Amino acid sequence: MEDFISKYHVSRETLEVFSRYINILREWQEKMNLVSPNSFEQIWTRHIADSYQLYQYLSADTQNVYDIGSGAGFPAVVLAIASMMSGRTTQFKLIESITKKTVYLNDVRNKLGLKNVEIINDRAENLHVKPADIITARAVANLNKLLGLAYPLTNLNTVLILPKGQGYALEVDEAKQNWHFDIKVLQNEVEPQGVVLILSNLRKKR
Repeated sequence: MEDFISKYHVSRETLEVFSRYINILREWQEKMNLVSPNSFEQIWTRHIADSYQLYQYLSADTQNVYDIGSGAGFPAVVLAIASMMSGRTTQFKLIESITKKTVYLNDVRNKLGLKNVEIINDRAENLHVKPADIITARAVANLNKLLGLAYPLTNLNTVLILPKGQGYALEVDEAKQNWHFDIKVLQNEVEPQGVVLILSNLRKKR
């Protein structure tokens, strides 16, 4: 926690909500495998900080964020907490197809009072909703498959914010066989070998 505080300087109240979130996750981790046991030992770095770093890419006027394959809630719950504590009106839709994980996510939302969060128990490709301003996804699928899941939720103004590991370049090359997109590759602030991909203007190749 000390490293997180020194790096991001969030308020004491925000830290308290993050700590409550971790406690809920710890309780549910005993019932199902939400994160790897090894990563839980470094949860402030591996999960909280790695998710929180994406908050800088959300503007104050972002209306909606869709998170695909939300699982344990990273990065979406962290971003929703940060947004709520900053007084923003951004709404977060957490899309998770595994029912028992949505039960956990609803418990998180209810116990933390996250009125800016909606949990959707379905597959992303089945949804009929208005396009997202921002789409996030963390450790869900390779980029080519992920763009296929995200595409029905996008328009040309949608921005995708996607943490990726050191093999990202191969994923980008594969995705370019099927998709047009603009891309920025930014250094991950937490994982030295990782990057954050910022994709926009997503179009399917004919």
